[in-house]
Amino acid sequence: MESLALIENWPVPNAAAAVVRADGTVVGTHGPTSRAFPLASVTKPLAAYAALVAYEEGAVELDEPAGPEGSTVRHLLAHSSGLAFDEHRATSTPGTRRLYSNAGFEVLGDHIAKATEIPFADYVHQAVLEPLGMVSTSVAGSPAKDGVSTVDDLVRFAAELQTPRLLDPRTVLEATTVVFPGLSGVLPGYGNQKNNDWGLGFEIRDAKSPHWTGSSSSPRTFGHFGQSGTFLWADPEAGAACVALADRDFGPWAVQAWPSFTDAVLAELAAGA
Repeated sequence: MESLALIENWPVPNAAAAVVRADGTVVGTHGPTSRAFPLASVTKPLAAYAALVAYEEGAVELDEPAGPEGSTVRHLLAHSSGLAFDEHRATSTPGTRRLYSNAGFEVLGDHIAKATEIPFADYVHQAVLEPLGMVSTSVAGSPAKDGVSTVDDLVRFAAELQTPRLLDPRTVLEATTVVFPGLSGVLPGYGNQKNNDWGLGFEIRDAKSPHWTGSSSSPRTFGHFGQSGTFLWADPEAGAACVALADRDFGPWAVQAWPSFTDAVLAELAAGA
């Protein structure tokens, strides 16, 4: 895909990208796709997927207590537990605001580790990484931000998100549909959003503006971006997903470059790439 070559214009030392269709066909790659990059918050979708495996296995229930009083596993996954961004303290009542929280995912990891009696990093490996053949990926450390992966590996995960094999498709649909609709909050890097919509571990684009995806991205687009200069989105309307990894921290360069990149990818897909 010619559009993927736009990463050559990004002001970053290294970048790699790929697009994969819902049937698992990789329609284009560019850059060092086998190079390992820190994922930052793109770790969260991997952690969330493992949490959903734990749910389907019966180790946890989405509405069981977890985190601050009144909070549940569902609240933690949907950034509505009330926990602060990077502190293990409650700052609001669960279910009343969309407070993006690294601490919430760390509490979630601890909760699942206790329920399964398996360290969470090991559980993610056994439940998600190994079955998908993601041999160059790890989530040691914080399940909110310490993952490391390659474009080659994340393409496998992006294909799974579109055509689930590890989870019931109904579970993935729920995870990529708005949970606790109508909650406002700050989208990191993009300011306050009246409807800061999230699913279970996945951000939902809907009508957010400004946003890190493209102006032509459908409202159903879901995914995540990371402060290390990384993103993964899946657009059900386009029938494809895109992964891009870089080694420069998120900043004004990404705010400018990412939406036009995504629009170019979607335009090429629409033209029959």
